[in-house]
Amino acid sequence: MSEEVKDSRILEINIEDEMKSAYIDYSMSVIVSRALPDVRDGLKPVQRRILYGMSELGVSSSKSYKKSARIVGEVLGKYHPHGDSSVYMAMVRMAQEWSLRYTLVDGQGNFGSVDGDSPAAMRYTEARMAKIADELLVDIDKETVDFNLNFDDTLEEPSVMPTKLPNLLLNGASGIAVGMATNMAPHNLTQTVDAIIAYIDDKDVEISELSEIVQAPDFPTGGIIYGIDGVREAYETGRGRVVIRAKTDIEVDNNGREKIIVTEIPYMVNKAELIIKIADLINEKRIDGISNINDESDRKGMRIVIDLKRDAVANVVLNKLYKFTAMQSSFSINNIALVKGRPELLNLKGLISNFVEHRHEVVVRRTKYELRKAEERAHILEGLIIASDNIDEVIEIIKKSPSPDVARERLMERFELSDIQSRAIVDMRLRQLTGLEQDKLRS
Repeated sequence: MSEEVKDSRILEINIEDEMKSAYIDYSMSVIVSRALPDVRDGLKPVQRRILYGMSELGVSSSKSYKKSARIVGEVLGKYHPHGDSSVYMAMVRMAQEWSLRYTLVDGQGNFGSVDGDSPAAMRYTEARMAKIADELLVDIDKETVDFNLNFDDTLEEPSVMPTKLPNLLLNGASGIAVGMATNMAPHNLTQTVDAIIAYIDDKDVEISELSEIVQAPDFPTGGIIYGIDGVREAYETGRGRVVIRAKTDIEVDNNGREKIIVTEIPYMVNKAELIIKIADLINEKRIDGISNINDESDRKGMRIVIDLKRDAVANVVLNKLYKFTAMQSSFSINNIALVKGRPELLNLKGLISNFVEHRHEVVVRRTKYELRKAEERAHILEGLIIASDNIDEVIEIIKKSPSPDVARERLMERFELSDIQSRAIVDMRLRQLTGLEQDKLRS
């Protein structure tokens, strides 16, 4: 190859500029297409694709379970061209009742535990949509949301769900993007809906009034929020630190010894690791007064029993446990979500207003779709009524026509019908000529 030809095919670029633009492209891709939830439906792309894939497979809450591997394959092959473990682990989290306040996937089999146990492989577990997840997809077939092409331009997937539920407030979200992260707390359904109603009734409602209705986050593992200032700050600004303590009771056994019973732990705390940490502190003599610790949790709920020595004071031991272990931990709220494709820090009112705006658009689009369908149906029925009023002439025209196309054209000329109406008449069944069917047409 000559020097001139070689030179014309080489493009000289400043490496600094190239790295800058390449890194910005990468970071925007992580922010928009992976780590941050959409403010409207509260879902990240992988979660949205899992739910849509499940609905397309027909595994709604009323249908029977399907193998998780089948669902993962569907999502992977059609919508989400990444590793199968990324899809499966996202689906597993959506089925864990200690991870999500309102689980979106109904799992059957071993989906892990609050002790940090791994879920079974996807060939062993089965899943279907949870009942509440059906409400995220309701009316999706009525042109309520925009659809985008999938990765190989062969199928379409929804850009957002037409959700009836304020999922972002209900289940929260967490994700680490490039240069930003999100950590949103879950909330109670009743309080959230009441706050949305208050906002719809009065768009100028103050955040302080909304935070009287949504009083605090509602974590799936329970626990007690210690101090309300962090919550108020998060609702006002979008950022705040919430301190959570384990829920405890003090019992006295037959020998007169006190026991500390832990029934709820802070969100995102691993129960097994918590117990190991307490045992280590006892062995290191950093906490005195504990004689034994047992995990008596079962299907009915959590129960960690901490036996105290005869001379120990329960409240003193409890305060040390709060200080040295995850029985007291904090949850840093950072409400960053995608608003019209851009990351934004949102306060409580911002989260509610964006959801209401989305629902308004969905309802308007659904109504337009239903009106159009009704008008199209009415148009056909008007044609059928004309045909039934002039049935002898219509039969004569069809009988004397050499082909269906000619019959359609002659009907259009004779009765001033549209192409759609004349097609419906030619395709009409004979039973539609009975008196009862004609009454039905008119009604």
